[in-house]
Amino acid sequence: HQNGAVLEDPSEVELVAAPADKVVPPDFYSTTNHPTEVLYDGEWIDVERIEMDCALVVDPEGASDGSPRAYTKTLNTVEEGDLIATDQSGIRVNPPERPRSGGGAFGFMQGGVSAERPSESTIREVAEELRAVKEAGGNVMVVAGPAVIHSGAGDALADLVAAGYVDALSAGNGFATHDLERSIYGTSLGMNVETLEHPRKGHKHHIWTISEIIRAGGIEAAVEEGIVTEGVMYECVENDVNTVLAGSIRDDGPLPDTVTDAVEAQDAIREQAHEADIVLMLATLLHSVAVGNCLPSTTKTVCVDINPATVTQLLDRGSAQAVGMVTDIGTFVPTLAEFVVEDDS
Repeated sequence: HQNGAVLEDPSEVELVAAPADKVVPPDFYSTTNHPTEVLYDGEWIDVERIEMDCALVVDPEGASDGSPRAYTKTLNTVEEGDLIATDQSGIRVNPPERPRSGGGAFGFMQGGVSAERPSESTIREVAEELRAVKEAGGNVMVVAGPAVIHSGAGDALADLVAAGYVDALSAGNGFATHDLERSIYGTSLGMNVETLEHPRKGHKHHIWTISEIIRAGGIEAAVEEGIVTEGVMYECVENDVNTVLAGSIRDDGPLPDTVTDAVEAQDAIREQAHEADIVLMLATLLHSVAVGNCLPSTTKTVCVDINPATVTQLLDRGSAQAVGMVTDIGTFVPTLAEFVVEDDS
């Protein structure tokens, strides 16, 4: 079923009303991340907002013209009376075909994850894909971990934001804190990323940074007051980038902008993911998995990490169009920005 098999003469989808809020019927249909249709009232209807591990809801008059509408809902958003699909009858999954030619970055990497593949040529093809997405009016989402800042790649990511190649940023409290620390104190976790020196009291810079942002009333206010004058978060504010900072139990502070409610953060990330046409997952396993869980299999995905196991796990989320690169993030992001800006100029 999940690979696209369907009966020659399928029956219509079986619907059962949810007995209470957040309660689904037994044997409810759990969605894949592939494009899906349901057979209702004699017609195949596309399922909107497809993502894995959700309930499938049919509203007989939910479309704007009063026709039937099918869409996904996470279990915590199911409402009493929602018509939930059960079993697999009347449901058709359409997995996207993988590239057969092997051409281009998204076909080339289908052979698996390896640190021995030619990085520069692959990065150039990713750069070409970014430009193609933006030229078509598409949406680029970046998922970034603190290593982007620690490795010295923050300036290059900020350049991509400033050049209009980032529409959404999903990160954590740590990424934003270290980026802001670098703007205010010139360090990341107390270390100067250019000279690798540790200034006196540098180990306090990250918590002092959080204090300064709290005092200002948030990141945007800190930018407006001139406290933060450069970096990724600065460019996100200046260029009105949709930013979600999802908190965790490990966080210092946290920053006022960090979403500390896990469900609220997940919902915000889900909205970003559903808008994305291509996602760059940069050196962060946990946030990348969270985003990957929300993505349709048709969304192009670029996963970069120094750890092969991390890249493999991210690619295994099920995207049919994914590039996996085992390389230093401090090399990947500056090279990508160089290729994008170079070809723009």
